[in-house]
Amino acid sequence: MQCALFVSSSAPPSLNPAQLDAVHHLGGPCLVLAGAGSGKTRVITHKIARLLQAGYEPGHIAAITFTNKAAAEMRERARQLVGPRAAKQLLISTFHSLGVRLLRSEGERLGLKPQFSILDSDDVLGILRDAGGSSDNALARRWQWAISLWKNQGLNSEQAEAVAANDDERVAARVMKRYEERLAAYQAVDFDDLIGLPQRLLQRDAECRAKWQDMLRYVLVDEYQDTNAIQYEMLKSLVGERAMFTAVGDDDQSIYGWRGATIDNLRRLPQEFPQLKVIPLEQNYRSTGHILRAANAVIGHNPKLFEKKLWSDFGDGEPVRVVECDGEEHEAERAVARIQSLRGQGGEVQFKDFAILYRANHQAKSFEKALRRANLPYKVSGGQSFFDRAEIKDLCAWLRLLVNNDDDPAFLRAVTTPKRGIGHQTLASLGEFAGKWRVSLYEALFADSLSTAVSPRAIGSLHEFGRCVNDLEYRARHTVGAEDAKSFLMGWLKELDYEKHLYEGEDSEKLAAARWSNVVDFVDWVARRCGGEIENDGGLTVETEKKSVLDVAQTISVIISLAERGDEQNVITLSTLHAAKGLEWPHVVLAGVNEGLLPFRSEDEEMTAQRLEEERRLMYVGITRARTTLAVSTLRRRKRGRDTVAGVPSRFIKEMKLDEVTVKEDPREKLKALRAAAAARAAAGSAG
Repeated sequence: MQCALFVSSSAPPSLNPAQLDAVHHLGGPCLVLAGAGSGKTRVITHKIARLLQAGYEPGHIAAITFTNKAAAEMRERARQLVGPRAAKQLLISTFHSLGVRLLRSEGERLGLKPQFSILDSDDVLGILRDAGGSSDNALARRWQWAISLWKNQGLNSEQAEAVAANDDERVAARVMKRYEERLAAYQAVDFDDLIGLPQRLLQRDAECRAKWQDMLRYVLVDEYQDTNAIQYEMLKSLVGERAMFTAVGDDDQSIYGWRGATIDNLRRLPQEFPQLKVIPLEQNYRSTGHILRAANAVIGHNPKLFEKKLWSDFGDGEPVRVVECDGEEHEAERAVARIQSLRGQGGEVQFKDFAILYRANHQAKSFEKALRRANLPYKVSGGQSFFDRAEIKDLCAWLRLLVNNDDDPAFLRAVTTPKRGIGHQTLASLGEFAGKWRVSLYEALFADSLSTAVSPRAIGSLHEFGRCVNDLEYRARHTVGAEDAKSFLMGWLKELDYEKHLYEGEDSEKLAAARWSNVVDFVDWVARRCGGEIENDGGLTVETEKKSVLDVAQTISVIISLAERGDEQNVITLSTLHAAKGLEWPHVVLAGVNEGLLPFRSEDEEMTAQRLEEERRLMYVGITRARTTLAVSTLRRRKRGRDTVAGVPSRFIKEMKLDEVTVKEDPREKLKALRAAAAARAAAGSAG
């Protein structure tokens, strides 16, 4: 089969020489060391086209990645390159989707029926509590985490007990045995089994292994550095002795060791496949020279499996800036001021061009507060936004209902939080009645004919709720100013008995207290907005007009809507470094770059060399998310639990070598030399 759309080496150079080398190598196993921003997805999709051109059938090619989003993007790029007909036949999926496909087809060999169940995390937690004879959710989660790590290493319960390092792990291994028995009885698998069971089948069943090796003649693996031990074994089983595969990854971006990924998989490839061809992609199409030199300097302190050094032809650009801050709140204020300043310089700079990245989820809180205070739209990735927390959603539902009585989702959340004796059957009957008469749930409360659908007792409870909403709406409309707003809101929460509701709903008193603290923060935020707080707007001091609680409530729906549709909106991104991998922004603030935060270290934790290397790779990932400007902020004082401690700048800042004057080679000359060398190799090949 020929792929007419494939860009060959004789076509205009849409691929650089190293990319072309990777695309055209079809004679054996290949490792493409794809540096940050080096165009790895482009290489994979062009290599698929090259395989089709070389005679491979589309159904014999598998491209495997880690997320559904990445698989969808790869599928769309392949469709554009090779056409919809060929793209439809390609197997482009995640490891887990491939595992499901294999088990649905071959699971009977393991005693599984074709329609076996796949358990989600909550299902697993319930079975583990039962298997361990405990009602403690926190303990069950620890078992769940330990069992997942063992499964990702390819261990069963007996093997796990043999390697258990302490009494807690031995208990977890015994729970794992009972858990395995229950899964078999339920004809169910968990998420980790979607890799472990297919690999067990491929390893033990020669007929099944031969069938799948014949079906998948060429395998491409994206983000190879993120594979765990069992995924590596699965790859080996699929490619067999023929070893027709391309692994695309970057040892400098291996940051998921905590969930079982191992950089040893990169180390093992050249040992187990001596004919492996290693091709580094060093030209970066994302960042400026100053950013890349900082990234290269940091990662240069890690031992190297393979040599690689990023460069680009975008010029030096703006220097990387280190911003010293007094504490978390000052850091957030300076980040917001930087965003406002860059937007104020003109051009087409939008909110979506900015990201604030940090090591741990808890660091988002101060940035959220500062962005809300400045009325700047944002979304939170890799963690939970302030407005996504259940307790904040509860209160927002009440306030939204005061503004718009026809908001049915807000009605349903408010009427059941806290519980007030209005059950699901009553609400179902109310919903049917409202649907029949085409009115909102709130409007249906007061309909004269409601008694035809709902019992007299239930009507009494519903009317009481309606009167409560009406009373709150009146008071919220006439409560103006910060002090009165705070008094009103705290009094309302006392009427609801909301604090008691939180404590009764949590196993942990500490967690309940944290949730109540979020509620108090929310009340303070609303009160400040009611009080006409002084805000900074692009360098100008503005005192806003005092507002009623109802006025502020009217803005909440807009804020929540922006947060919920963040991917489609022009908003600033707040993200953990782990969640930011694979993404990029023109302007990045890398926050909290302090010892104890980045590199992360808890008080009782030893910083091993292996841990430090992974933290350094995480810093490298953070630096290389930036395209045009990068600011690195560090704290003079930082919070640690309830205490404030002196902040020590991260060793990674010094390792960036920002104060050194380096000799800079001209990247355009390097690109010219590489292209000349590639042309010479092509000419030599033709002559041969």
